Amino acid sequence: MNAASLALAERSAPRYTSYPTSPHFSREIGDETIRAWLSALDANATLSLYFHVPFCREICAFCGCHTKALRQDAPLTSYKETLLREIELVAGATRARRVVSIHWGGGTPGILGASRFHEISETIARHFSIGSETEHSIELDPRVLTQEFVEALARSGVNRASLGVQDLNRHVQEASGRVQPYELVAQSVEWLRGAGIEAINIDLMYGLPHQSVEDVRRTATLAAGLNPSRLAVFGYAHVPWFKTHQKLIDAAALAGAAERLAQADAVRETLEDAGFVAIGLDHFARPQDTLTQCWRAGTLHRNFQGYTVDPADAMLPFGVSSIGKLPQGYIGNAADLAGWRRAIEADRFSTNRGLAFSPEDIARGAVIEKLMCRFEVDYGAEATAHGFAEDAFDDALPRLQTFFDQGLATLEGRRLTMTPPGRHFVRLAATAFDAYLDRGAARHSAAV
Repeated sequence: MNAASLALAERSAPRYTSYPTSPHFSREIGDETIRAWLSALDANATLSLYFHVPFCREICAFCGCHTKALRQDAPLTSYKETLLREIELVAGATRARRVVSIHWGGGTPGILGASRFHEISETIARHFSIGSETEHSIELDPRVLTQEFVEALARSGVNRASLGVQDLNRHVQEASGRVQPYELVAQSVEWLRGAGIEAINIDLMYGLPHQSVEDVRRTATLAAGLNPSRLAVFGYAHVPWFKTHQKLIDAAALAGAAERLAQADAVRETLEDAGFVAIGLDHFARPQDTLTQCWRAGTLHRNFQGYTVDPADAMLPFGVSSIGKLPQGYIGNAADLAGWRRAIEADRFSTNRGLAFSPEDIARGAVIEKLMCRFEVDYGAEATAHGFAEDAFDDALPRLQTFFDQGLATLEGRRLTMTPPGRHFVRLAATAFDAYLDRGAARHSAAV
């Protein structure tokens, strides 16, 4: 890779799991707005429910999530009780009931324990319509997982589990603040399959401190050997100005742009050799998996959980800092535990940030999502489909010129296509269509 391409790799860009991105949410969206938006949902609208559990037993040095370390269980019971009230509050504000997807993230949702999790799941089922087609997924930390909790997941209808693995080399784990032997991961997989949860995802990372190309190859090989349905492989985002605990990581031990690119390529080659299909920027799936089917059919979506087959009309947020999406815009719950709880106990939504979509937001968001999901987009066709002139987004062309000059993208008419070498840089290419990027002083992670 030449020097110009390496320079691109050193630039930063949003992950584009939303557009506009969260740094541009405003405080103008609150309780009154979300009530109006929820009441406007059609009774037949499909729903995706996201539950955020902001607790872990300890914080990994590389973590970029909204979470805190918790040593006692009493706050978990209190959190559960507030979640139950929030479920009732949301259900009472909308006629929509049909749920196609439930996802638990964190933090570590497994920290709730079997009885609390089952009680919350039963409350969800009482207030919403959960069917056999509903995907019910949860993120799990093998270090705190128990067989009892896995059995509770199965009883509660969970049918997909994502295991946080990141890396399986001891020296990388120690440098990253997360020691997790391979045997723990293998035991977790065995428990899940034994309980009938066959859809298993594994999350990996590259770009961690002291991590080498051989380290990521070994980790990918071991992970593939567990025969998961899907894997997600993320580049470590070093943002110590935003997540201060990341200062525990020795920045001098982090890979440069060239090494990160080599690690990403090594993981891709290893997983493809093991029979997985590369999906978008950073996901992999078995050929028969629904994610692969949607990728090939051009119907893949992207939301706050990354690449998804989720077709829901609305994503409703539950828990501290959770973010959702309604047809009218984005909504974000209070990020402080006390503020979230006070609002819910007063029968108010804790929503204190968000963004109402303009027609241009929707159109540009469609362009960015298609580019991120397909590596190509006819942005002129997207403009006209959303009521704009065909040349409405030609302002992106000057920002894309470097990609054309380096052979990283091509343009035919207004059809932009990332070439195979350019796919690493799709987030940077997407910034060309981001009308908000130059507003404010938001800082983002490395693009590769």
